[in-house]
Amino acid sequence: MMKKVAMTHSSTVGVLLIGMLASSAAAAGITYPKARKSDQADVYHGVKVADPYRWLEDVDTPESRAWIEAENKVTFGYLNSIGQRKKIEARIKALWDYEKFGTPFKEANRYFFTKNDGLQNHSVLYYADDLNGTPKVLIDPNKFSTDGTVALSGLAVGPLGNNIAYGVSSSGSDWQEWRVREVVSGEDLEDKLKWIKFSGASWLKRNPGFFYSRYDEPKSDGTYQDVNYFQKLYFHKVGSEQSEDKLVYDRPDDKEIGISAQVTDDGHYFIIPLTRGTLRQNMIYYRDLSGRGAIFHKLIDNFEAQYVFIDNDGPLFWFMTDLDAPRKRLIGINVDQPARENWIELIPESKDTLQSVSAIGGKFIAHYLKDAHSVVKVFLDDGTFVRDVKLPGIGSASGFTGHNNSNETFYRFTSFTDPGSVYRYNVDSGDTSVFRKPKLKFNPDEYVTEQVFYKSKDGTRIPMFLNYKKGLKRDGKTPTYLYGYGGFNISITPRFSVSNLVWMEMGGIYAVANIRGGGEYGKEWHDAGTKLTKQNVFDDFIAAGEWLIDNKYTSTPNLAIGGGSNGGLLVGACMTQRPDLFGAALPAVGVMDMLRFQKFTIGWAWTSDYGSSDNAEEFKALRAYSPVHNLKPGTAYPATMVTTGDHDDRVVPAHSFKFAAALQAAHSGSAPVLIRIETKAGHGAGKPTSMRIEEAADRWSFLVGTLKMNLDNWRY
Repeated sequence: MMKKVAMTHSSTVGVLLIGMLASSAAAAGITYPKARKSDQADVYHGVKVADPYRWLEDVDTPESRAWIEAENKVTFGYLNSIGQRKKIEARIKALWDYEKFGTPFKEANRYFFTKNDGLQNHSVLYYADDLNGTPKVLIDPNKFSTDGTVALSGLAVGPLGNNIAYGVSSSGSDWQEWRVREVVSGEDLEDKLKWIKFSGASWLKRNPGFFYSRYDEPKSDGTYQDVNYFQKLYFHKVGSEQSEDKLVYDRPDDKEIGISAQVTDDGHYFIIPLTRGTLRQNMIYYRDLSGRGAIFHKLIDNFEAQYVFIDNDGPLFWFMTDLDAPRKRLIGINVDQPARENWIELIPESKDTLQSVSAIGGKFIAHYLKDAHSVVKVFLDDGTFVRDVKLPGIGSASGFTGHNNSNETFYRFTSFTDPGSVYRYNVDSGDTSVFRKPKLKFNPDEYVTEQVFYKSKDGTRIPMFLNYKKGLKRDGKTPTYLYGYGGFNISITPRFSVSNLVWMEMGGIYAVANIRGGGEYGKEWHDAGTKLTKQNVFDDFIAAGEWLIDNKYTSTPNLAIGGGSNGGLLVGACMTQRPDLFGAALPAVGVMDMLRFQKFTIGWAWTSDYGSSDNAEEFKALRAYSPVHNLKPGTAYPATMVTTGDHDDRVVPAHSFKFAAALQAAHSGSAPVLIRIETKAGHGAGKPTSMRIEEAADRWSFLVGTLKMNLDNWRY
């Protein structure tokens, strides 16, 4: 539940004055909190750059807390003035209330899967000895806290299916505490592992213990903002204190190296992928666990390409890689003959982008993206094509996990307008059966999904999904929410969302632009939206808005843009570059200060995509689009609601705070420019259902008010 904070008086922030808001949600009457401007400035490569809101980087000072409280009072005063808000929230809650099933996986003789009854804050983890038997509750995260702000954030079942290691995070933080639970008794052991971030757990097959990665305990009070360097790999023996854990591998010579571990299915090796931030290139080390010494072998010892370990057949290791294959392929490396001339290609690169490969039942299941939607193929272990997996339609498939000694796997299929079902798949026969299918309170057939292609500024062909209720009139008057991401090789594929369905139900169009910077078309597509070419991403998104207007789906007063994290940067950059094009903007947890992002938590890792202000050429490119630095006083900006969480330790909230303060100071128009600050919340992971529903209701309520949507014909 959002904590509704009261305003406190602060002489440094000033007294907040709020005029009466009309039911039409007009911007007149809003008085924004006064944010002090300091004379802070920095010099980058001979260029002086002002940073007047630097003080907002420290979120816990009395001055910052007073500003946060004052901003929330303005924002919630505005949102509560919108008469349809309660109706919107009630409808979202009603549609959200259906059973949601996770994709099962099997370990030893037990099946594990998650289920949410409908409105539970978090899905519950179950296990069953037989799929037809009655499942038993293993972990119920709803019991971790009374307000739902403590979440299950990772799990790894031991090889015998008797123990499970699981991670817990609070208030949306990336920091995790890992524990161990006995499956049958449901009781936790005394094991508690702290200062873990960006790590899973990988069990040894015989020894009751697992590998995990952690950082040193922070030496200051800046747990949520301190930079994270020097990740280390440890081994934990179940039943022992964390202080007794054995350091397995670290890199004191290189603070940026990320270290993880993966024990092979046969238990004979463990693999150590070494990464550098979000760079899609890595090294591969491994150790033989069969008693032939404790030497780390450097199989891949340079950052030339991405190598994803899939499985092994004795000394033959299988990797998915983009080496000499921008859309990826599957190769085999015999570690007894590791010279590159001995490598073999099993599944060559194709015109579609290879996303993942699973080794199950002596076969490979390969998941591809074809124009941003799923295609799944089955191959023999020598790379011979067997068959396509027949998917229910155009959408996204996920799952396909399992073991090479089993012919059974499960997958989930979803689309923009249907939460889909979970399927059981036999890799030998190709037979598919429904494992779980939700009972819906709406009819997916009432909605349309179409895929269009448009040209960006430089002529590049960009795909875009359009989703809306049947009977749409292309008269340029339809409220449209255009969503994008465009970064870190992440592909935006069809996914179901209750809140997006309600938007379409209210008469809106939900559009998704598959812009450069993502991974929809492989490495080249990603690279074309990074560092010095990052402007391509914004050009692609702006072109999507122009195409929607030119083709009379919508018009500027009816066009809203949204995105989160890197997508929040996307929205911030586009609304500052083209404030005339959009009617509203919803940047969420965005990276808004492109000159200082690398100075907080894991921000340094993003320099592989963004570059760094420490580099003169990259500084010039970053400053040219950095949202905080490109707001121009006296400009009428679109109606804007910035959103963030005060415990976000990935994209620290200072990004959003500084942008909102600068936007309110620069804005000359009558449209509201607000910031909604979630308390006891982070970047988004682990957010309870109640908080998600409130956030979605506020998002659509803001657009109803600012786009002046007519809901008279909305039957709810």
